[in-house]
Amino acid sequence: MAWNGHRLLFDPYLSDSLTKKYADTYKPHVRLTERVIAPERLEGIAVVTSSHNHTDHFDAETLLPLIKSNPRINLVIAEANRDFVVERLGVARDWPHGLNGGDWLRLGEFTFRGVPSAHDLVETDAAGRHKFLGFVVQFGPWTLYHSGDTRWYDGLEARLKRFRIDVGLLPINGWAPERRVAGNLNIQEAVSVGLNTGMALVVPHHFDMFAFNTADPEAFRADAQRRGLIFRILRNGERLTLRHDERKPA
Repeated sequence: MAWNGHRLLFDPYLSDSLTKKYADTYKPHVRLTERVIAPERLEGIAVVTSSHNHTDHFDAETLLPLIKSNPRINLVIAEANRDFVVERLGVARDWPHGLNGGDWLRLGEFTFRGVPSAHDLVETDAAGRHKFLGFVVQFGPWTLYHSGDTRWYDGLEARLKRFRIDVGLLPINGWAPERRVAGNLNIQEAVSVGLNTGMALVVPHHFDMFAFNTADPEAFRADAQRRGLIFRILRNGERLTLRHDERKPA
């Protein structure tokens, strides 16, 4: 995401680390799409996030070359995961910027607010800090929500509704016990969250990455059109540019 020349990456996964890790196991991570760019080629990145510790949202093989290419980059994490992040990346303990649900943080052009996510549950550490987060980011006149990974839980929509979100990035791959991984919103739930919280535009995510854990974006399209949700489905590497007059009126 770019605003006024400042670039933000949400939970980038730009390696094949999971495919290598799970090759010849009960849970092969067969990719459906190639990575769009090598992380070391990305320059001018101001902020990168990790919403939780699962590798497709916190990938050392992506973050380490990204940090090397962007020595002034900021990393925003769930505070509960600081020990894991510091150990995995080999960075100074006080370098990542930590958030908890309800916390806020300003970094340059971007103001971040932590929203608890349920993956599968709303989990906290011994200090009561949330292990899984979404991020509401405010910049200029815009408000954007990136869910990270989350299932629906009581209170999620109330937390989001107060922000008047212009763009909501929501997962659609749902959950299934046979996958043996934590789940997310399914297609119908993602459409409902978008409608019930007044999101001006919903962009679905968490599909077409790994064959065992995906969803049909055309099924999302059909449900969203039937129920009157404004949305945009992006394919791997596709750009979305929005104008000020496309924002939801205040």
